[in-house]
Amino acid sequence: MAEWIECKISDIGTVIGGATPSTKKPENYENGTISWITPKDLSTFTRRYIQRGERNITEIGLKSCSTQLLPKHTVLFSSRAPIGYVAIAANEVCTNQGFKSVVPNENIDPLFLYYLLKYNKDKIEGMGSGTTFKEVSGNTMKNIVVSVPIDKKVQERISSILGSIDDKIEVNESINNNLLEQALILYATRFSSLDKNSCIGNYCAVKSGFAFKSSWWTNSGVKVIKIGSINQDNLNLLECSYINEDKADKAKDFVAKAGDLLIAMTGATIGKFAMVPYSSEVLLVNQRVGKFFLGNNPVEKLPFIYCTLKQPEVYSEVVNRGQGSAQPNISASDIMNIPCAIPSQEAINIFNNTARPLFDLIISNQRENQQLSELRDTLLPKLMSGELGVSDIDL
Repeated sequence: MAEWIECKISDIGTVIGGATPSTKKPENYENGTISWITPKDLSTFTRRYIQRGERNITEIGLKSCSTQLLPKHTVLFSSRAPIGYVAIAANEVCTNQGFKSVVPNENIDPLFLYYLLKYNKDKIEGMGSGTTFKEVSGNTMKNIVVSVPIDKKVQERISSILGSIDDKIEVNESINNNLLEQALILYATRFSSLDKNSCIGNYCAVKSGFAFKSSWWTNSGVKVIKIGSINQDNLNLLECSYINEDKADKAKDFVAKAGDLLIAMTGATIGKFAMVPYSSEVLLVNQRVGKFFLGNNPVEKLPFIYCTLKQPEVYSEVVNRGQGSAQPNISASDIMNIPCAIPSQEAINIFNNTARPLFDLIISNQRENQQLSELRDTLLPKLMSGELGVSDIDL
């Protein structure tokens, strides 16, 4: 049995914060080549290794504030708004003040550290403080107590077991991205020259989900898809809430089936949409998550509306119609009234029939990824607590 020790995070790596160069000085950002990461960059990031964020900064920007270059394989951990996003630097990066990143010591495997911080996310979040929003200070992060195998080979074995699952998940994501690209090319060759002669509502209806009472939420039961479940092109069923089965019948008109298309209607992720994967579970849709009503077999009509929403001018219209208030918000009727090209029914049917095999495979891959994610998240606490020894698992 491998020997584990309890230690502080500061014993296994160097904790480093970040900062934001003044946004009032263009020279801090224009033509910048230095990767600068913010928690927002990780809000929909589904992979482990990150190369860059939405914005780069310049050498002038780097020197103008207290952010600093972090070496490759630094593990980034968001310490505010929210606490707990984790990623590994694929190259040199720097971050804003929303991180307490850890540069691992030589005797610590970086990928093991990544999974270690994910495993301890709730513990770290519970030690945050603040009134407006919770934040983990650098000193708090340094003093978090964790358990670590002394032998680096054991760390590497654990990260290899968990990493092999994430490798397959990322392969499936790459395949799906390629399949979506093929579908969009098919769409462009047929419809890109058409005028916006209609609107989304003339293809299908859109309705907001069911308003569940706060007293109904439980720790298990029937899954409810919430805004936090929606990443762009991907629905994370591990981020659902739950209600008891005896309440589910009240929301029977808001069941999500494989091939249904859902969209975030409120908040920072407004406009992001994803298709529902094949699932043996009952899935319900929460309020402020919009559902496109595509019929009893939604995947038959899914390709056309999905590719329509993927058009930059249509997607921008969705996002822009939700702006103008402190909390971005768009209604179902707003979405249905967005202009788009609606060709003849015959042309739509031909396209949907041609593209459907691509979407069938995408939905199938997404289901496999959900199963793999559940397996990984089952193994993670068992491996990180030492309950399950690495010799007990064959890759």
